[in-house]
Amino acid sequence: MAFHILMVEDDIQICEVVEDFFTGKSNGELELDITGDGDEAMEMLYETEYDLVLLDVMLPKVSGFEICRYIRSNSICPIIFVTARGRQEDVLKGYELGADDYVVKPFSVAELYAKVNALLKRSKGMVLAKEINCGQIYLNPLTFQVFVGEEHKEVILPAKEYQLLKVLMEHEGELVSRDLLLTRIWGYDFDGNERVVDNHIKKLRKALGEQGGQIHTVFGRGYRLNS
Repeated sequence: MAFHILMVEDDIQICEVVEDFFTGKSNGELELDITGDGDEAMEMLYETEYDLVLLDVMLPKVSGFEICRYIRSNSICPIIFVTARGRQEDVLKGYELGADDYVVKPFSVAELYAKVNALLKRSKGMVLAKEINCGQIYLNPLTFQVFVGEEHKEVILPAKEYQLLKVLMEHEGELVSRDLLLTRIWGYDFDGNERVVDNHIKKLRKALGEQGGQIHTVFGRGYRLNS
């Protein structure tokens, strides 16, 4: 099965290196469309349904942030920013707008390839199975339902707790920082402090019952959801 990827990047050399590596490594299963123009990227997104988008921030005419905002208003297609804009505020803004990952130049093409493959497998699994799971926690992103235990008991979660769980499940086994959770759920301009994350994590653990123990605190850094 071939996956259709859009790469929006105005550095021709980077495009050629990525395309050659992806095509060769995947034996043709990853097909790349490439443009370095923001306006053209918007037209291509309107006309074609892509499986994943690689997106620079600094582009002619329309910025990568604007393109990301447009994609997220219409699609759950995975988005990876690949950009020289590595300031924390840029990274956080990228996640706020709905990006799934943020890679700062210069970067390893092999590492980018691994990230792309992981995101494609994750998104493909969500579409086919609808339900994603970690241990005995099950979440359906299409119906916004959460179930726990072998008996699949439904748990009704408030919006913030549901969003927290979804982000943690999307990063199963990985450390998710409080800053990332604040940005993804409360927004880039939120002027509160990190304690709001801790308070909602407590509520989420309580709601999940026994399965709440799958959420581990990494002291001083954030949280990790394990199976």
